[in-house]
Amino acid sequence: MNLHLPDGHQYDGDVVTGILRGAKTIAVVGLSSNPMRASNEVASYLKAVGYRIIPVNPNETEALGEKAYARLEDVPETVDIVDVFRRSEVLPGIADSAVKIGAKVLWMQLGIENSEAAEIGRKAGLVVVENACLLVEHKRRRR
Repeated sequence: MNLHLPDGHQYDGDVVTGILRGAKTIAVVGLSSNPMRASNEVASYLKAVGYRIIPVNPNETEALGEKAYARLEDVPETVDIVDVFRRSEVLPGIADSAVKIGAKVLWMQLGIENSEAAEIGRKAGLVVVENACLLVEHKRRRR
C-alpha cells in the first residue's frame, strides 16, 4: 500500500482507519454488475457493512441495486471515497474528476498505481491510497 497525504496534513493514529470511519459514501469507478468480478465482490461487502455505494461505469445502468452513472461528475450526491477498479493509465483523468466533485479520498485498488494521479489528488488536498483493497483493509481493522 502506498499512502499519499496532502501537504501540511497530519493525522493521529492509522490514516486508513480514519478514512474508513469517516466515510459514508463510496463511488466505485469500474463497478461491474457481474458478481464474478472483483469490483462487485468488494462493493457488495462494503454495502453490506453499511457504506452507501454508487456505481460509476458507462457500461452499466445498475449494479447492486443502485443506479449507475457514466462519470463521477454525473453523481448527484457528495462522495467521500472514489474507489477505482480501472487500468492505471486512465487514473489521471479519474483523479481530476475526483478533485472536481470534492471527494476526500482517491483509493486505487490492489495492483493499481499511478504516480501522476496520486500527485493530482495529493496536490488538491485528497488523501490518496494506491495498491490496496478496501475490503481487505476494512476487514483487517474490524478485529
